[in-house]
Amino acid sequence: METKYAKHVALNPRRDHATRHRHPWIFSGAIRAVEGDPAPGETVAVLDAKGECIGWGSYSPASQIRVRMLSFDAGLVADAELVAGRVAAAIGRRADFWVNGYTSAFRLVHGESDGLPGVIADWYDGWVVVQLASAGAVYWQDAIVKALETFTPGCRGVYNRSDVDCRVREGLPAEGATGLLAGEEPPELIEVREGGIRYLVDVRHGHKTGFYLDQRDARAVVGSLANGADMLNCFAYTGGFGLAARAAGAMSVTQLDISPAALELAKRNAELDHLCGTRFDYVEADVFKQLRLYRDQGRQFDLIVLDPPKFADSKGQLMRAARGYKDINLLAMKLLRPNGILATFSCSGAVSSAFFETICREAAFDARRGFQIVARTRQAADHPVDIAFPEGEYLKGLVLRSTD
Repeated sequence: METKYAKHVALNPRRDHATRHRHPWIFSGAIRAVEGDPAPGETVAVLDAKGECIGWGSYSPASQIRVRMLSFDAGLVADAELVAGRVAAAIGRRADFWVNGYTSAFRLVHGESDGLPGVIADWYDGWVVVQLASAGAVYWQDAIVKALETFTPGCRGVYNRSDVDCRVREGLPAEGATGLLAGEEPPELIEVREGGIRYLVDVRHGHKTGFYLDQRDARAVVGSLANGADMLNCFAYTGGFGLAARAAGAMSVTQLDISPAALELAKRNAELDHLCGTRFDYVEADVFKQLRLYRDQGRQFDLIVLDPPKFADSKGQLMRAARGYKDINLLAMKLLRPNGILATFSCSGAVSSAFFETICREAAFDARRGFQIVARTRQAADHPVDIAFPEGEYLKGLVLRSTD
């Protein structure tokens, strides 16, 4: 097929439907040919079976997701100017976060849903922390970093936290995945605010980019139900849900996590917020084993939070993940007092909201307890979901109240 596009991918017949409907991923099985020997991350034209250009994307030869779309307009070639404009637009959509002052830590760029596949950028009170997890994101790194410096108000530095497993699937090297990219080095711990609570964040070594920004709304919901409660915060990490609950009047908080470093920072966060005089317990243990121990001891709580790490990276791991979610929710349900609250979450994108609710329903049946759904939660508003990219909705939560 002759074409004016030197570097392009040609799709197989009848494999252009998703792309024409603005889905940003093109899998290897949809591609008939690759021409022009594009480098990893380089922009290629995307042609349908008739040779018509239907957009432009970043080429990733090592990934099953072979192209990630940057433009769905044949006349709008993806280049450094387009990438910088996308960064600026994403930051502009978060302008209210600087104005309302509720938090000093939030997401600036949310990957595909902001038109920048594989690009995550989070704001921590002066510093931007990025994850560049696709070949295209790495290819456009300089343009992305410059745009973040230029368009983020008060930016003091940009730090790289691209030490994520998905880089391996992209064929990206481990070298250069972490470290300062621009401006000043961040301090050892950055202090941020959220709803009147202060947290210390380790952006160099912490989970994700340092803090679970996506659970902001859920922390507020849990806090609203915590007054007077004895709380168990499972997979506590640095204590976010526990601190939100105690600030709202919880009587006691047990922070449970397997990581001693995370619990040490949870203690420092409690001290930072002058909560050290209240009843905080810190338990370093495997959550599954500790819940069974509490069951055997006859322990009970008024409020339990389950915020585990991802149990499924793909649909192939779905049933194993379902068993893990059912097991942990069943254990927690048995530890609740009458009228107790269970806030349970899944960040596994392969687990749909409906399937997660089914898992919790089956756990309640096996626990022989009744529950009401009093709230459903999802990732916070700075983690939007593009309507053409439902895969972007990865976080889901149920807040359940026991009725017996």
